[in-house]
Amino acid sequence: MKQESVKNVLLLLAGAFVYSVGTQYFIVPAQIAPGGAVGIALMINHLTSLPIGTLTLLINLPLLVLAWFYLSHRFTVRTAVATVLVSVVLDFLVTPICPMYGGDRLLSSVYGGIVVGVGMALIFQAGFTTGGTDIAGYLLQKKFPHYSIGHALMIIEGIILLMSIFVFQDVDAGLFGLISVYVQTKVIDMILYGSDAGSQAVIITQHPQKISQRVIQELERTTTVLPARGAYSGSPTNVVLCTVRKSEFVRLKRIIGQCDPNAFVMVNETTEVLGLGFKGFAEAI
Repeated sequence: MKQESVKNVLLLLAGAFVYSVGTQYFIVPAQIAPGGAVGIALMINHLTSLPIGTLTLLINLPLLVLAWFYLSHRFTVRTAVATVLVSVVLDFLVTPICPMYGGDRLLSSVYGGIVVGVGMALIFQAGFTTGGTDIAGYLLQKKFPHYSIGHALMIIEGIILLMSIFVFQDVDAGLFGLISVYVQTKVIDMILYGSDAGSQAVIITQHPQKISQRVIQELERTTTVLPARGAYSGSPTNVVLCTVRKSEFVRLKRIIGQCDPNAFVMVNETTEVLGLGFKGFAEAI
């Protein structure tokens, strides 16, 4: 337990530092606002030259107060700790010594998204969150449990990106900001979920053993066979569940088509696969 706590503290410190470097070195000179509380802080900084970290903390304060009353105290405390730490590191450690990237603005936006994404992923891995839209999302979910939070947050991020066009007086600010947000999201997903993303196939077939045998022999994977019955026909059938890496999916489709051309197949993308043949649980924790 102590070792796990030390690991989380180190991840949080490393994440705060990497996040701050990405913001100061790449995002600030690109003159973009890649969403969230820090995006609003960057716009205010552009107009007033006030410290970005302090502004981010001030923007998060009312959200933290709401989170304390409407969400869990544990979540609020951990979010507050990460927010304060990132603000302090950014304003008092990174900004005074870190230079700004002076190259191409597009590269600045892309690499800013990469570095900030790495920092945020490390913070998330430590069990903390940077606040901003994360808190807004939880609060919206609390208030409107059946509403699409993803759509709501997308609208919020879109408004921030739109505002950045007028603040920086440049259409490219919104476009480059969108690129940075996209790259950031992909980097976070890649680090948190790893490279073991795969495809899950749900196969309704009359030849489950034939398909399973070839999957075992050719892909060195296994399957789960479930008995089923068609609701319309009432006829007995079988459902074969199989998860493979994305690079193996074309071969799986070929096997299914050759074994049972009349099979009905549904495919779902999996963000992470744990267990035999994939990443072990020890690596994932």
